[in-house]
Amino acid sequence: MNQDEEMFTVSNSSLSEFGVLGFELGYSMENPNSLVIWEAQFGDFANGAHVIFDNFLSSGEAKWLRQTGLVVLLPHGYDGQGPEHSSARLERFLQMADDNPYVIPEMDPTLRKQIQECNLQIVNVTTPANFFHVLRRQIHREFRKPLIVMSPKNLLRSKACRSNLSEFDDVQGHPGFDKQGTRFKRLIKDQNDHSDLEEGIRRLVLCSGKVCSTHIHNLS
Repeated sequence: MNQDEEMFTVSNSSLSEFGVLGFELGYSMENPNSLVIWEAQFGDFANGAHVIFDNFLSSGEAKWLRQTGLVVLLPHGYDGQGPEHSSARLERFLQMADDNPYVIPEMDPTLRKQIQECNLQIVNVTTPANFFHVLRRQIHREFRKPLIVMSPKNLLRSKACRSNLSEFDDVQGHPGFDKQGTRFKRLIKDQNDHSDLEEGIRRLVLCSGKVCSTHIHNLS
C-alpha cells in the first residue's frame, strides 16, 4: 500500500453484539478521526446490545462530556427473513433521541446547531450519494455525534436506487456546504410533479423499512 493512501480495515468479530459494539464505541472515542462503523446483519441484532445504546451511546455525552462519531448500521425492512431479521425497532431509537419533537429545524445547511445540541442522528438514506455524504460528514465536522442508519438491505439491491456521479463531486472550500447536490440532503423531495396538490397538503407521512423500499420498487 502506498504511504500516502488512507488505511481501510475490515475485521470479523465474535457473535456478541454487547461486547463488540462496546469495543467499537470505546475505539471511536479514542480515535475520533477514524470512521468507525458497526453493522448488524439485520437490525434486530441490536437487541443484544441495548445496554450500550441506553446507557452509553444515547447519554454518554451528557453524562461524561465525551463525544463519539460511531456509526451503527441497522438494516430495517421486514424483508421476509423470519424472526430477528425484520425490524430494527426504529421507534425505540426515536424515543431515545432528545430532540424536541415540536420544533421543526431549519433546512438551511449552514445552520448546524440543531444537530450539535441533540444526542443522536437517526437517518433512513435512500440514495447511494446521500449514504456517501452522511458518512463523509461524520469525519469532516468539527464535532462528533452517533449516527444510526436504518436503510433496508432490500433498497440497496434496487435498480431504482442510484445516484449520478455528479452527486458525489468533491466540495470546494468548507466541507459539505458550498455546492448544491454535493452534501447530505436531510429531505429528498419526490421527483414526480405534485405542484397542483402541494397547496392543499396538510400532513406529511415519513416512512421507513419495507414501506419505503416497496414504494420505490413500484416507482421503477
